[in-house]
Amino acid sequence: MFRRIAPLGIAVLAGLVATSAAASDLDIINAPEIDVSGSTVAEGWYIRGDLGYSGWVKHDKPNYRIDAFGAAFAEGDFDNARFSKPVSYGVGMGYQFNNFLRADLTTDFFNGSLRGSSSLDSPCITAPAGTTCRLGQKADYSAANFLANGYVDLGTYAGITPYLGAGAGVTYMKWDSFRTNANCRNDTGSCAGATFDEIRVKGDDSWRFTYALMAGAAIDLTERVKLDLGYRFSDMAGGKAFGGSADVPGVGTVSVKGRDEGFQKHEFRAGIRVSTW
Repeated sequence: MFRRIAPLGIAVLAGLVATSAAASDLDIINAPEIDVSGSTVAEGWYIRGDLGYSGWVKHDKPNYRIDAFGAAFAEGDFDNARFSKPVSYGVGMGYQFNNFLRADLTTDFFNGSLRGSSSLDSPCITAPAGTTCRLGQKADYSAANFLANGYVDLGTYAGITPYLGAGAGVTYMKWDSFRTNANCRNDTGSCAGATFDEIRVKGDDSWRFTYALMAGAAIDLTERVKLDLGYRFSDMAGGKAFGGSADVPGVGTVSVKGRDEGFQKHEFRAGIRVSTW
């Protein structure tokens, strides 16, 4: 009888082993996947605030025209001009569509000043015959730009998300009064560097087309707060800078007008983005 039971026991034991192995394989096949990418992004609306510094401002030379006695008295480009390197600050609101695409609307404010000079080919209006004038100009300005921007996020690595972006919109540019000082110049020294009273010309304001290109990286501070460090190149079109009439002592009223040719800003920026809902 033992001889009959032994083969049966062996068969049952083999069946249990096989069943256990199959169950083990099934558990391995059905084991849940673990996401180790760490690149999840909170989709939805966000707000932002930014500070910028323009370490380099490139520009074409502003130009001017002076009309006196019913005709063009002098016109040309500034011999040189230097714009200040302004600090900007701004706010914005945007939407994160997915891990790779987002867009926002931003407003930035900045101000600065222009210092320049030019030489008149014609004689100074109040200077002796045969002399010319050297004009020095200065004015302050303030501006606000309004841009619609789009970005491509290039993936998140250890909490850092590099990105590329582009934007387009308009800038409202407002010039304060232009102040001009004239100095008499010639090759013989007959006017001895005489100076004349300061002339003020009303500043103009205008809307200019502006576009921007961006690159940078966002650093996760929390699940919803990011530190945004980046670079932005922006190009603002030219427009009217000053215009109107000015009273020149001993001569009368002259008409003066001028325009700037816009400028390009290379800007380093730092900001905070906060996901809202």
